[in-house]
Amino acid sequence: MTVSQQWGQAVVAEATLAVGLDAGSKRTRCLIGLAENSHLRLVGCGEADSAGWSKGRIADPAALAGSVALAVAEAEKQAGVSAQAAVVGAGGIAVQGLNNRGLYEMGRPRQIEDVDLQYAVERASSVQLPADRMVLQMFPQDFSVDGRADFRNPRGALGSRLESFVHVITISTQEHHALVGAVNRAHLAVEETVYEPVAAAYAAVLPDERHEGVAVVDIGAHSTDLVVYYGDALLHATGLPISGDHFTRDVSFGFCVTHEEAERIKEECGCAILGLTADNSIIEIPSPEGRPAREAARRELNMILEARAEELFLFVRRELARIGMEQALADGIVLTGGTAQLTGLCDMAERVLNCQARNGLPVGSLDWPEHIDTPAWTTAAGLMMYSARLKHRTEADRKNGGFLGRLFH
Repeated sequence: MTVSQQWGQAVVAEATLAVGLDAGSKRTRCLIGLAENSHLRLVGCGEADSAGWSKGRIADPAALAGSVALAVAEAEKQAGVSAQAAVVGAGGIAVQGLNNRGLYEMGRPRQIEDVDLQYAVERASSVQLPADRMVLQMFPQDFSVDGRADFRNPRGALGSRLESFVHVITISTQEHHALVGAVNRAHLAVEETVYEPVAAAYAAVLPDERHEGVAVVDIGAHSTDLVVYYGDALLHATGLPISGDHFTRDVSFGFCVTHEEAERIKEECGCAILGLTADNSIIEIPSPEGRPAREAARRELNMILEARAEELFLFVRRELARIGMEQALADGIVLTGGTAQLTGLCDMAERVLNCQARNGLPVGSLDWPEHIDTPAWTTAAGLMMYSARLKHRTEADRKNGGFLGRLFH
C-alpha cells in the first residue's frame, strides 16, 4: 500500500496511523488519519477548549495537558484506535526565523556529491543562538558553486567551493519544553514539532503555487504567523503583532461588552471591509443585567474591524517588502486559522497587498467531513499529513535521492 499527499509520496508495508495535534491558545484540535490504499484517510477528529495559556505563552502546562487529553480522546473515540504519538504544532511570539549560510571549501575542483551537500547544509544550520533558544526547523533554499548562485541541486556539478543558503526557524527553549511536556503529560509522545504556518501550507498549498510565489498567513486567537515561499524555497518566516484577539478586544471596547459577547458579535455580524454587507442594518448589543438591550448600526462594527484588518495586512506588506516579494506573489496570499473565517478578510488582504487572496482549506485527505472543512482546521490537517510523511521517510529518501529527498520534499 502507498501513502500520498501533494508534497510527497512514500511506500509502506501496512496501514499506518498519522496523528496531528494543534494545541492552540483558544482551541486544541487533534486529527487521526489512516495511511492506506494510496491515500491518507481521516478516521477521527477531536476538539476542546484550550486552557493554560496567557498572552500567547504556556502558563500552566498541566491545564494544557488536560485540553490535549480531551481533544485526543474525542479523536480516538471516533477513530476506534489509541494514539501513541503525534506531530505537534508550535508558533506565536516564541518563534523567530532567520537566514543563514554555510561555506564548504572542498580543495581541488571535483564533482559535488551528496555528502558535500550535507556538510554544507550542516554548516549553515549551525547557528550561534542565545542559551534560551533552539532550532525548531531548518529549510535549505539553494546553493552556490564557486560563486555561481541559484543551484537548486548542484549534485554532479564541478567545483571546489560550495555554499548553502538556509532559513532557520528557532523557538524559545522554555516554551518548547513546556509544550512537549504538556503533550507528554496527556500520555502522547511527540514525533516532531512543526512551525504552524508551515503545517498549514503543507495542507493547503500545492507545489505549483510554491513555485510561483505564495505567502501563508496563519491568524490564530493570540498569534499570527507568516511564511513566504518562492521557487520551492521557504524565504521568510516571522510572527506578526496582530491576532484575532485584537479584533475581539476592539469590539469589546467599542461597544462596552464582555470579551465573550464581543467574540459572538464579531463572528455573527462582523465584516472586515465596509460595503460587503448591509452596513446600515441594525444589530443588537447586549447590556448589563437589568437594562434593555441596545442597538447599533452594523456599520459601526465593520468600521472597527476594517481598521484592525487593514493594520494586520500593512504588517504583512512590510514583511514582504523586507524580502523584496511585495510584487512577486503570483499565487497570492493564503489565509488560515480561526480568524481567517471573518467575512471580508480576503477582500482586505487583496486591497492592501494588491494580489489575490483566498482561505486555505485542507486538501489531500479522504473522508474529510464538511463541518471541519474550514481554515481553523488547516494547521491540524498539515500536522497529520506531516506525521504520515515522517513515518515513511526511509522509503521516501530512497525514491527521492537520500539526503536531497529529505531536504526538498
